[in-house]
Amino acid sequence: MAYESIPLEAFHETFKSNIELSSVALGGKVVKVSDEFFAEAFHLLEVEPAPSLKGQFGPNGALYSGWESRRHNPSYDWCIINLGTLGTIIGFDIDTTHFNGNEGPEASVDAIIDSSMDEHDVDNAKWTEILPRVPLGPSQRHLFKIPETERVKFVKLNMYPDGGIARFRVYGNVAPVQPNSPQEIFDLAHVFAGGRVTFMSDQHFGVGANLILPGRGKDMGDGWETKRSRQKGHKDWVIIKLGTPGHLGTVEIDTAHFKGNFPETCDLHALCSEDEVPDSNATDWTRILSPVKLGPHRRHFFALEADASVAYTHVKLTIYPDGGIKRIRVYGTKGPYPTTADLAVKLSDAAENNAAAPLGSAPTATKWGKSIPVLPLTPEAFSPFGQVIQAYGDHTAAPPGTKITPANQGSATKFHKLSLLESSYSAGLGASTGLSVYRCNPTEVVNGGVELKVVERHPYTNQAFIPMGGGGIQGDEALKKPGDAYLVVVAHNGADDKPDFNTLRAFVASAGQGIMYNTAIWRK
Repeated sequence: MAYESIPLEAFHETFKSNIELSSVALGGKVVKVSDEFFAEAFHLLEVEPAPSLKGQFGPNGALYSGWESRRHNPSYDWCIINLGTLGTIIGFDIDTTHFNGNEGPEASVDAIIDSSMDEHDVDNAKWTEILPRVPLGPSQRHLFKIPETERVKFVKLNMYPDGGIARFRVYGNVAPVQPNSPQEIFDLAHVFAGGRVTFMSDQHFGVGANLILPGRGKDMGDGWETKRSRQKGHKDWVIIKLGTPGHLGTVEIDTAHFKGNFPETCDLHALCSEDEVPDSNATDWTRILSPVKLGPHRRHFFALEADASVAYTHVKLTIYPDGGIKRIRVYGTKGPYPTTADLAVKLSDAAENNAAAPLGSAPTATKWGKSIPVLPLTPEAFSPFGQVIQAYGDHTAAPPGTKITPANQGSATKFHKLSLLESSYSAGLGASTGLSVYRCNPTEVVNGGVELKVVERHPYTNQAFIPMGGGGIQGDEALKKPGDAYLVVVAHNGADDKPDFNTLRAFVASAGQGIMYNTAIWRK
């Protein structure tokens, strides 16, 4: 089979638009190996480059970060790998770093061209050679490009006759997994959906492609992190090509493990383009998320301001001034959201049948102008409306500026003044601050949605709500089934002194979170 050796300096240009299908970060794993006496084969798929373990020894000999077999094999050694996702293959990086004098002298790669196979079938499968036998040198990376294969799930790395290989990386294109229904919500940016990071302004400490990987990772090393900026007004950004054109509703931005180096703020733009890498400064980028504050080491959820009638192909995440983000999830649908007329009919039907109109997944019109998602409550997303009152097990995850001290002789932790009381009543009214208790019935959920019937506000004071749990003495006034979450719906006041439903947002709060509504915020 034809192949091309690629010089190391051409790596980025050759594989810049491809995915490392074999990476353990995608779920790649070794399912079978002929011999791993000196060093286990799972090292082949690790994300980080192979470190030097020179001078370290185990019970079987010198230690290496890689795969190393016994000497004197009369034939060859092999390792079967289940790729992290089904995809087509276009090239390889076979790396012998730190194997010098014990490197595998030659290697080849086979694949099973049958996507229906699972790991229990590999022994009886028909293997097809996709990279012929190639020479390897000591302690160096070897890059090879091949004609794009059919869809592949399993590959076999063959090493002749024995020895060691530090890392094995398989590059190609993901076979996208997307819902059939045009109305089903999914993460259009996810690598398994066919999303690809096509441009990064900087990736000094962590590569941009990590942003769309599955899971939340294990440390700062598997996120996107830029170098420190020293110029006023600096920003960094990445461009993501979505797996398919989509109508966008919500975004999740995760700063897991970034505790002292998360960005101060971020925003999000989108456009529809046939270009693989659109111009970062093009005028047709549309802002779909206004600048929002970010916090350390947690997930943030925001409703997008995207035009529900437009199918976007790319998003641009911009961070200010710099820092690290672990993951971004861009949720939407392949088909358009309901139109104003569609929703009016739904609401009319709901009223006639005494049923609630379901909440959708993007800002679209209803009789009040909105069908909105319900997002997990976070301090950053709620900040335009008030404060979130909660404790943090990991103190580094608390919002910046939070004062935290030990209390009660070390048996407790105090989170100081998470919110302050406000009152603008005139002195002559005799208004006073007080505590009241509400025992609430559960919110009725119909077809996955909640109908918003009324909102209210306190024009002169802010107002706190703190969950109390079951309440009362067990068997007396205690609730038999206390709630573990509650719904929070808020909106700003409009110019006409009525709720501005363009600002309507909904959150689900846990029983461990309290809220303080700002003065005059409309709420349910």
